[in-house]
Amino acid sequence: MAYAPSAPELPESFGQQLDQEARYTYAYPTNQLGSSGMFSAETHPDIVTSFESAGGNRSGFLDESELRHALSFSGYQGIRNRTIRFLLFIYKTPGESLLRLGPKEYTELCNSLAQWRAMFDRYDRDRSGKMNALELRDAFYHLGYMLPTSVLQLIISSQFDDATGNTVDLCFDRFLECGMIVKSLTEKFKEKDPGYTGYATLSYDTFMSMVIPFIASYD
Repeated sequence: MAYAPSAPELPESFGQQLDQEARYTYAYPTNQLGSSGMFSAETHPDIVTSFESAGGNRSGFLDESELRHALSFSGYQGIRNRTIRFLLFIYKTPGESLLRLGPKEYTELCNSLAQWRAMFDRYDRDRSGKMNALELRDAFYHLGYMLPTSVLQLIISSQFDDATGNTVDLCFDRFLECGMIVKSLTEKFKEKDPGYTGYATLSYDTFMSMVIPFIASYD
């Protein structure tokens, strides 16, 4: 089994070993300077502006409602509350008890979102604003995840309309959440499968530690 995912990276604080000098150059150029002292000089001005527009310049952090405002300002309108909380959990500073993001964490999130958005737009071939099962399969395949049909069906069947209870195609925030979960669990599994065989032996504690954060309710 080959592991060669090209999915956007999760934050280093979430267990990813990244090259700081090369990370996220795809989403935002680094030749424009941020305007806030809280941000590094390489931060794109749009990221700084959206952070400050949501009130982050007052406290130095964005909470749930402020993050929703900042993302809407950046063009990510309509993201579900569940996904907002999921992103806060993924990107918050390790050891931080509060679900909030500082400038560094928010910058990481913005750059990652830009890459996931580009991937979604590329494989939303009918421009419906939603991704069906075939489009989802092709997107994961491009990212390096050759998921079995049974797993894809499980992902699709887990997406349902809150009002009707019927399964639905994946809009961007649902695709984002599923993609991050698949990437994170794959990275965790790889640590236990150094020979890339597709098999691993896990203790109960290890298995629970891997899975619980992603099945916890963020509603």
